[in-house]
Amino acid sequence: MKHRIISLSTERPRAVYVVTALLTAVAAAMLLRIDIDTDPENMLPADQADRVFHNHVEETFALHDAIVVGLVNETDPNGIYNADSLSRLHGLSERILTIDGVIAPDLMSLAVADNITQTDAGELRFEWMMREAPATQAQSDRVRDAVARLPLLNDTLVSANGRAAAVYVPIESKDQSYRISGEIESIAAELTQDSDADEVFITGLPVAEDTFGVEMFIQMGVSAPLAALMIFLLMLYFFRSPGLVASPMIVAMVTVIVTMGALIGLGFTVHIMSSMIPIFLMPIAVVDSVHIMSEFADKYRSGDDPKTVMTEVVEHLYRPMLFTSITTAVGFASLLLTPIPPVQVFGAFVAFGVLLAFVTTITLIPAYVVRMRPAGLARLARIKQGAQPDTLLSRALRKLGAIAFRHGKLITGITVGLLAVSVAGMMRIEINDNPVRWFKESHRIRIADHVLNEHFAGTYDAFVVLEADDAAAWESFQTETTGMLEAIEAARDDVSGLRDLLTAQPDSSYFGRLVSAVDDALFDSSPATEPMYESLLTHVENAQSASRYFQTPESLALIEDLQRALIASGLVGKTNALPDVVKVVNRELRTGADDDYTIPATAQGVAQALLQFQSSHRPQDLWHMVTPDYRSTAIWLQLTSGDNQDMSAVIAALDEYLESRPLPAGVELNWAGKTYINVVWQNEMVAGMLKSLLGAFVVVFIIMALLFRSPAFGLLAMLPLTVTIVGVYGLIGWIGKDYDMPTAVLSSLTLGLSVDFAIHFIQRLRDIAARETSLERAGALMFEEPARAIARNAIVIALGFTPLFFAPLVPYVTVGAFMASIMAISGFSTLVLLPAVLSWSGPWLLRARQQTMSGTTPARSEI
Repeated sequence: MKHRIISLSTERPRAVYVVTALLTAVAAAMLLRIDIDTDPENMLPADQADRVFHNHVEETFALHDAIVVGLVNETDPNGIYNADSLSRLHGLSERILTIDGVIAPDLMSLAVADNITQTDAGELRFEWMMREAPATQAQSDRVRDAVARLPLLNDTLVSANGRAAAVYVPIESKDQSYRISGEIESIAAELTQDSDADEVFITGLPVAEDTFGVEMFIQMGVSAPLAALMIFLLMLYFFRSPGLVASPMIVAMVTVIVTMGALIGLGFTVHIMSSMIPIFLMPIAVVDSVHIMSEFADKYRSGDDPKTVMTEVVEHLYRPMLFTSITTAVGFASLLLTPIPPVQVFGAFVAFGVLLAFVTTITLIPAYVVRMRPAGLARLARIKQGAQPDTLLSRALRKLGAIAFRHGKLITGITVGLLAVSVAGMMRIEINDNPVRWFKESHRIRIADHVLNEHFAGTYDAFVVLEADDAAAWESFQTETTGMLEAIEAARDDVSGLRDLLTAQPDSSYFGRLVSAVDDALFDSSPATEPMYESLLTHVENAQSASRYFQTPESLALIEDLQRALIASGLVGKTNALPDVVKVVNRELRTGADDDYTIPATAQGVAQALLQFQSSHRPQDLWHMVTPDYRSTAIWLQLTSGDNQDMSAVIAALDEYLESRPLPAGVELNWAGKTYINVVWQNEMVAGMLKSLLGAFVVVFIIMALLFRSPAFGLLAMLPLTVTIVGVYGLIGWIGKDYDMPTAVLSSLTLGLSVDFAIHFIQRLRDIAARETSLERAGALMFEEPARAIARNAIVIALGFTPLFFAPLVPYVTVGAFMASIMAISGFSTLVLLPAVLSWSGPWLLRARQQTMSGTTPARSEI
């Protein structure tokens, strides 16, 4: 098979060109069908329990993703409470309401908020807080005083220090947030152009996620070409032949286009993860090409037949290149073990791309080289003739090899010490992520996030959802009602309709329908059955009242206790829940004094307060807090941080509180909200990544043992991989870098690339050792062309991705830093640690080979 491929590539290069061009063209056409998905929620399977519940809560309570817009005035003595600022806030709110995709009835702003007060006659009054923009300071002061009496608005719509006002903009779909935020930004710029005091900031998780999706593709269009250019220039420096260097860039381009075309053509969306496939594939696609080019450039001399030389080179490198490709593919394919669909897709297609790069390399590179003009090959031969022994790289490598072989035990001991330090660093790693942190600190979204979370109780949200389900009471109601219906039926009345309603699936309107049906039956009843229907109606109405659990003072007191516990944790800026509404309305229904800011003593009092609230201008706000059947309620938490660590700490604090104060029987507590969902998928990903990494590590070792037909050499090949993984993650721990989504996924890249150099080093050393009589001589030859190929690869990839350091998106910076670290550590450990270990273990490892060759046991320096 190998010989046929090489023969086809060198004898029929045009056929290789045509097939490659057609495949690339078809794949490129598929790119036009791209469907972008930037929603981190899709990191979880659609049927994952927490995601299903989160979506259920959003639907049940009519909750929507919201953009947070803040108007800040730091200079006016009255803060935001001045006529100019409030006028701008009013104008901003009014114009946001006209934007397509904004859910106008649910927009939250002082301009559309209700002021709940008591009239002079002692009646409850709902009036617009700011129907018209204030024209005087006195009117602005009245707005300030009104907000101070409404806890639902204070520190949510206006900051506690009075210097910022917020507009919560609910949107129909989160993938519209980038467009809508852009329109809001334009409106804000127009409204504040004549003001030096008012500034507008826009943030929120939907904006961060959608903006990242847009800028991600812009950055891909900038970073990928810059990285490709850097790699090209570095290879040009090493090989001094533009024609030769162009070939690996073509391989990389073909690999990326075909892989992305296959992904899109098969109907997969391009997620945040899969958008980074080109960045991952580019270095991998170039690695094998550099090995071929390096050996070809060193071996080719003027007058040689390029087909013969190329055939010899590929024949020589085929086996190590095949196994490095397989191990790299295994590293990425291991991501299929994670429970995160986008990560699975990412891993599968990078693995496909790795194998595609191998096939393209061993077919297109030979075809390309044998088609090069004789003048170009002659120039390459002149440049390389006698040049390699005198280069700075060559001299450095010879010295490095001599040191490694001479001080093997010392280097091994130092490595063990460094590994211990790295393991200690790994223990310091903290799992944490936040989509807003995917932007650099200078990005407008990060700035807005910082400013608004300094002023307000928090722009991140989570929800504690309480559900009441008294199974025993429900069973008793069903039994008693059935008995009452049987008694009516015995009096020869048809109750089949009532039976159907009784056995229907309970929902928010269950008791309402049943009460209405019994009432209708009572109207049409006979004198004999009328008392029965009256008893039945009373029975159902009592059950309906009892079922409204979150309309009782006891349940509202429970919610208040949970709110106090959440605030006491020090991690929650503010909570908003049903008791806050009830207490405000109850105060104004009674005396209007602060002493009456309490929960009514009876369920009837609570019901009256809630009924009064439904006569406000925004009655739908009630159903964001409680379901119409009052059997489920949500506590809205405002958090100043969207970090997973902080959200996890909030969950832990509430769990600790509930251990000492359990919920009443029949009441269940669950979590929802985007900040919570981010914690769920992050935890799922970390566990999945660890599982995939360990599984791939074992598989790679088995492949190494099979490749070298020796478990001992398999273990030796795993040394650079182990040192790289432990070293990179140890460094992450010591510098305090969070273990986030990009960092987790890059573990597969570490595994895939780190073993590449070890395979080439050991395979080439064994080939040389088969011809030499001493380990010293074999080692010296190893640190000529083979070591140069490894060093060139490490340098090209490590430096080639330095342009990513300047990207405005942190994941791209992380990829660049990881790539450089992986190449530096794995390359250095291959060229230093492996010869160091071989210096004292080589005779033992190669004893079987030596015995086969000479039938004698070698001395320490012999092969």
